[in-house]
Amino acid sequence: MATVATTTRSKPSAADIGRTRAQVNQSLTFVWWGTDGRGKKLKGEQVAKSAALLKAELRRQGINATTIKPKPKPLFGASGRTIKPREIAVFSRQIAVMMAAGVPMVQGLDILANGQANPRMKNMLLDIKTNIEGGASLAESMRKYPVQFDELYTNLVKAGETAGVLDTVLDTVASYKENIETIKGKVKKALFYPAAVLVVAFIVTMILLIFVIPQFESVFANFGAKLPAFTLMYVNLSRFVTHHWLIMTAIMVGAIVGIVFLYKRSPRFAHFIARASLKIPVVGQILTQSAIARFARTLGVTFKAGVPLVEALDSVSTATGSPIYNEAVKKIRGDVAVGHQLQFAMRQTELFPNMVVQMVGIGEEAGALDTMLFKIAEFYEQEVNNAVDALSSLLEPFIMIIIGIIVGGMVIAMYLPIFQLGNVVG
Repeated sequence: MATVATTTRSKPSAADIGRTRAQVNQSLTFVWWGTDGRGKKLKGEQVAKSAALLKAELRRQGINATTIKPKPKPLFGASGRTIKPREIAVFSRQIAVMMAAGVPMVQGLDILANGQANPRMKNMLLDIKTNIEGGASLAESMRKYPVQFDELYTNLVKAGETAGVLDTVLDTVASYKENIETIKGKVKKALFYPAAVLVVAFIVTMILLIFVIPQFESVFANFGAKLPAFTLMYVNLSRFVTHHWLIMTAIMVGAIVGIVFLYKRSPRFAHFIARASLKIPVVGQILTQSAIARFARTLGVTFKAGVPLVEALDSVSTATGSPIYNEAVKKIRGDVAVGHQLQFAMRQTELFPNMVVQMVGIGEEAGALDTMLFKIAEFYEQEVNNAVDALSSLLEPFIMIIIGIIVGGMVIAMYLPIFQLGNVVG
């Protein structure tokens, strides 16, 4: 008896269907030339799934397309610049506004993607749109880009999708990203200004030591004048720098690279640098207030979105911007997981001011923890603003004094021997 072999065809999975839809829905950017009903020449750029569909769409608009071809990729910078956190914050606000206005998610993503100047941002949004069209959720689509959409962001979006309040959650996320980026910008401003001025002062000093002082030294040598001790000190320093500048540069670059490498690879070293930074006058205060503000803002947003407190603390443990506070949040999470109150766990770390702990305690007792956390965040964000302004006012005269001492000292040292030249010539 012959055996008949039968072949069973398995039912395609949701993932296979999604991939098929994604391939079908993939769009390209075309450049077209044509004329309207009056014979006027027109040119444009549009995203479409094919040239034939684009030609039909243009015909529907009363445009006779004569040439349609894919937009060529630029030779350099085809991938575009890196997607910055500020761009994600702007996108979050835009998509939140569109969702609140009733614009469908796919259409909103398409509109935002076509309005992006950064090709990477545009391609990312188009890919997210394609995944959603293929059956994936917004949170799942965003998880493909963990650098731009971290775990906290995607968890909040997932909570909004599950509860059916995605538009409200997106609005909350947008406000959160804007506040966080604002406070990060304030901290960077506080640290960048003095660093930039000191770097410029260092460069000017090196130029004077390497190029200017040797010229003065040759003039003094021609007159045979005995140099004052103050001038001689700068001349000897100039000789040392001139002969050993290459070694000094190598040591400085090596030290910077070594510190950055250790900071990224060694948790103990990063912990040491972070703790030392918190002890710097004024700057340490800004870093502390910034970490508390980010802790309160992040925990308030996640808790308000319906995320359980223990899971919310998991998300917060990498969001404070400080290794010291990140480690403290992990300890708080462990204490809360075994049943301790949040205020008790925060007090044990000895990193949060008494006012913050008490406000959290009031919020827990009143059942309004998220509201109290937002008030804490607003207070400390304002404190960061005030501290940055105070730091700028304090550093401006201080930096001018340092530059005056360095540059002015060199000028005085070079002109001191001039008073002796008259005696030598006479």
